[in-house]
Amino acid sequence: MWVRTQQAGMTFFVLSHSRLGPPVTSTVVGMTTSRSVPAGPEGAIVDGDTVTDGLVQANRRYAAAFSDPGMDARPVLRVAVVACMDARLDLHAALGLELGDCHTVRNAGGVVTDDVIRSLTISQRALGTRSIVLIHHTGCGLESLTEEFRHELEMEVGQRPAWAVEAFRDVEQDVRQSMQRVRTSPFLLHTDDVRGFVFDVKTGLLNEVDPA
Repeated sequence: MWVRTQQAGMTFFVLSHSRLGPPVTSTVVGMTTSRSVPAGPEGAIVDGDTVTDGLVQANRRYAAAFSDPGMDARPVLRVAVVACMDARLDLHAALGLELGDCHTVRNAGGVVTDDVIRSLTISQRALGTRSIVLIHHTGCGLESLTEEFRHELEMEVGQRPAWAVEAFRDVEQDVRQSMQRVRTSPFLLHTDDVRGFVFDVKTGLLNEVDPA
């Protein structure tokens, strides 16, 4: 059973063998960011021994009350949003979006990579989107990394990653670079409505970045 514990303002989950006697080992498996993980009696994750078990059980409850909304695969607002995978960003809530309104593409940093261009190309050419919104955020983890991260991985596993870290120091400048990558892509049909923003994780506000 995984049990929740607090230390230095952070929430950890540790493996407990309380059903068989006193706890014998503790292994940190995660840390919450924007909110606490749902817990049941004695801090156990709801309906499961692991976080994934809890998610699967939550899906069972979701599916039990689910009804087909009858939506088309094409986003209602014909917009694609590219954003960081940071757990503090609730994009639908922050942008006032509903299910079916947009395509959402997320990765580490929200940077425009070749794979993001692939997704945007399919989004536009096959599914009718026209507008692109790019969102970075304050306090991004990529600001503390460098391409040395790839070298460290190579030393550890014996193979250099084919991908770039895409680390940056100036978040607004990286948004500008992302906008430029989108606007110059030969694969995209619509590049006239491309706007970039920095989301402030402390205030919840979007600050638009001047592309110039």
